[in-house]
Amino acid sequence: MAEIGRLNRLRIISDGPAGLYLDGGSDGDILLLRKQVPEGVTVGDEVEVFLYHDEEGIAATTTPPRALLGQFATLKVVSVTHIGAFLDWGLPKDLLVPLSEQKAEMQEGRRYVVYINLDNEGRLVASAKVDKFLDRWPANYQEGQEVDLLICDRTDLGHKAIINHRHWGVLYQNELFKNIWPGDSIKGYIKKIRDDGKIDLTLHQSGHEKLGGVADKVLEKLVSSGGFLPVHDKSSPETIYTLFGESKKSFKSAIGILYKHRRITIEADGIRLNG
Repeated sequence: MAEIGRLNRLRIISDGPAGLYLDGGSDGDILLLRKQVPEGVTVGDEVEVFLYHDEEGIAATTTPPRALLGQFATLKVVSVTHIGAFLDWGLPKDLLVPLSEQKAEMQEGRRYVVYINLDNEGRLVASAKVDKFLDRWPANYQEGQEVDLLICDRTDLGHKAIINHRHWGVLYQNELFKNIWPGDSIKGYIKKIRDDGKIDLTLHQSGHEKLGGVADKVLEKLVSSGGFLPVHDKSSPETIYTLFGESKKSFKSAIGILYKHRRITIEADGIRLNG
């Protein structure tokens, strides 16, 4: 059965002037336009396509959008009309966020975190009211588990992030040693699941988010300096003390720890924050 909003493997049943026709089951034949046809495929082969509705009915494309049904993504508003805002999600037909699914009036040119859903007629739409699509399932992550994060709102504590398209989590500002921005899709780790179900996150594997006093001081200075410092193990003790208030021996030990854990790169003219 063909599924709207998802990737489907469908069999090619015929070849026509406009392209190939795919077996859509109960939805009938689905046209894959000639410009979308992968090289070398023919009648009888299967092809992976994404299905959505356009003005003609069900459309197929071999170029998937930036998010599938049931996923979250950060998308840009390309136009605003009386029925809602339209988002660029990588397909010829833009994705509608109805007025009823906007938390506040969306503005053209801005980017928003949205959830890809189906409306009452089975057509793909987006919703900016992401909270109602999260935390439906109990969290069963393990501490230290690698997860996919979509960075969302910034708070007084740090950044809220969506974990694996399922749960909210928090990255605390005092543990961030690189710049992140709302809309970023990055890898992270489960740091702790609290008794109340809230989830603490980290960008570093368990046990490595704090590497020691001097190492943390070097990281903080790197972040505040844009990710690079013109200092290394050959720098003078005076230069090192001026920057960090530490001895050269302590500094060399700290950058050795940071290098071992791949947090920095040591270059000819200084040290650079990785990531």
